[in-house]
Amino acid sequence: CGMHFFNPVPLMPLVEVIRGKDSSDETIATTVAYAKALGKVPIVVNNCPGFLVNRILFPYFGAFSTLLNEGADFRQIDRVMESFGWPMGPAYLLDVVGIDTAVHAQAVMAAGFDRMQLGFESAIDKLYAQGDFGQKSGRGFYQYTVDENGRPQKTENPEIDSLIAGISAERRDFSDEEIRDRLMLALCLETARCLEDGIVETPIEADMGLVLGLGFPTFRGGALRYIDQLGLSEFCTLADSYASLGAMMEPTSKMREMASSQSVFYK
Repeated sequence: CGMHFFNPVPLMPLVEVIRGKDSSDETIATTVAYAKALGKVPIVVNNCPGFLVNRILFPYFGAFSTLLNEGADFRQIDRVMESFGWPMGPAYLLDVVGIDTAVHAQAVMAAGFDRMQLGFESAIDKLYAQGDFGQKSGRGFYQYTVDENGRPQKTENPEIDSLIAGISAERRDFSDEEIRDRLMLALCLETARCLEDGIVETPIEADMGLVLGLGFPTFRGGALRYIDQLGLSEFCTLADSYASLGAMMEPTSKMREMASSQSVFYK
């Protein structure tokens, strides 16, 4: 049994309680009680690479990296996702998480799930190679200065556009809708896979993990609630329109069955 906290630990309420193959119910109950005593909100998840929240997060980062590789502007991506309701866009989030941490975690995910292999050198890889780790080093996608209260303030990184240009296609325009759809499809599909794989038992646990652990827009209710709001049939059709992007955009057989029967995650 293990406990996975989220940074910054004093502010993030979620704790993943990891059930190992030999974890007893008594051990899990004791760990859940301990997490509650710390003032945290625990969810019990079964073990897999990334556990629940990070397993879902990295396809989202993968969709972000793919857009950059195709010539998208990371500033537009951040703006679109913040307008959708996220507290910060993926580029800013990567800087906060730490580029070095992201590179390590991406390698773990790619080793565990073939569909999470990017197959190209990403802007994240390039930043890591030159020692730009985000806020902790003072520069990543953005540049950071410390204000009078000791807090990092985000500014433009004057070298980032040339770095991205060196490993991506020529800059081109993407609609806000395409950016939103591609990132949300990747995240939502992995959430559904986690539920089918038994990483969590219920849709509400999966969605609670995303809201409390990632900052998923609270008013949208979580990834599975978001799919229900769109309708599974419409969601699968949207995913199929991006089938050329590979397995990360492929709805599961169960999702297609649910779409055919007009089922929902929240009954």
